[in-house]
Amino acid sequence: MTPTVKSLLEWGVAQLFPVLANDAATDVRVLLAFALGVDRAMLSVRLQDDVQTQQETWFRAAIAQRVQYQPVSQIIGSREFWGRRFRVTSDVLDPRPDTETLIDKALSLSAPKNILDLGTGSGCILLTLLAERPHAVGDAVDQSLKALEVAKTNAQWLGLDDRSRFYQSNWFSNISGRFDLIVSNPPYITAVEMDQIAPDVRNWEPRAALTPEGDGLDAYRIIAANALKHLSVTGTLLLEIGHMQASSVLNIFHSEGFTQGQCIQDMAGKDRVLAFKGPKPA
Repeated sequence: MTPTVKSLLEWGVAQLFPVLANDAATDVRVLLAFALGVDRAMLSVRLQDDVQTQQETWFRAAIAQRVQYQPVSQIIGSREFWGRRFRVTSDVLDPRPDTETLIDKALSLSAPKNILDLGTGSGCILLTLLAERPHAVGDAVDQSLKALEVAKTNAQWLGLDDRSRFYQSNWFSNISGRFDLIVSNPPYITAVEMDQIAPDVRNWEPRAALTPEGDGLDAYRIIAANALKHLSVTGTLLLEIGHMQASSVLNIFHSEGFTQGQCIQDMAGKDRVLAFKGPKPA
């Protein structure tokens, strides 16, 4: 018997609910809509439609992957961020709404001429800013060559490869020059917290992009020790942080000569981004 959209939705929820109760209904709809090549909102008016064998096969395989906690973005190969779609693989972090807090703050600043993105991953931060700031150019670094390939693909998808450059670099090690805006979503989860986070993050996203191990602050120490050499006189440094790390990170940067630091909250009211200016000129 040929399955319908309705019967596959019901089957998918029955498979996912025992392991992902909170997300089951939404994830099933996203995956089935992708299998059918339609917008998710269209599923409700197509409930009685038959589903082709190839589409059914892909959907059932996708549900099997999700039961193993593989993120939906990796299954379908992309994630929307700030209104644009970005390629996502297991080599990069899944772009998250929390990081849009950094974008919002960056876009409230004077338009930069050049941007540096540290630990770029999928490139979603740099490329979003370049798309919103058409006169800017940007450099991005990552230690992972596989992550850089994903970022380069996203630059091509968005038509931004002529204004972006990507380098394999351990933070600032292969970077020269000064920038009007430096941005980063560095690894900041502590080693202890890694054992407590959801399995679709812990088991499927690159560990090195999630945690520097230990207290979770090593990346901030490295950035703080080197950023002033690469920040223009009027430049701004924006960092995503864990929601309980603001005080610790502020202390790290103050110890390296940063005299100004602003904490910005995300949509849930949690500390999410720190904004720094360099020391005022004498």
